[in-house]
Amino acid sequence: MFKGSCLCGDVRYEVRGELGDFGYCHCTSCRKASGSAFGANSPVDRERFTLLSGEASLRELESSPGKLRVFCSRCGSPLYAYLRSTPDILRLRLGSLDTPFDKRVKAHTFVSDKASWENVPDDAPHFATWADPAVLRQLGSKQGEPEQ
Repeated sequence: MFKGSCLCGDVRYEVRGELGDFGYCHCTSCRKASGSAFGANSPVDRERFTLLSGEASLRELESSPGKLRVFCSRCGSPLYAYLRSTPDILRLRLGSLDTPFDKRVKAHTFVSDKASWENVPDDAPHFATWADPAVLRQLGSKQGEPEQ
């Protein structure tokens, strides 16, 4: 089981079972949503995610058509995102975890869009846009959908 929370502690959650494989996304949208050089997101089935507190503080932002980002309205912490087309799969923001997590990153995606000041030294594979699904299957993302 994994537990997590927002910065102010109002929103708390737990996830039963393991978290899926993850990558670092360097696209502009993930950088802005995380306030960092990249987003670190892992898929989790919504049925395994339990909100323990703070439901009234949750807000959603449709950051691109059909993609909703969920955050705490008190402190601004990003918690997860999901697609309207696959609402049963959440993309959990790993920075919100309170429980240790020991998986290794599988890939860096959208490296072509990374911040000019960022160096990506990791030995995980780098992809200009989406990762090859054989390396990282990004469940709950727009991977594999036609570019709009």
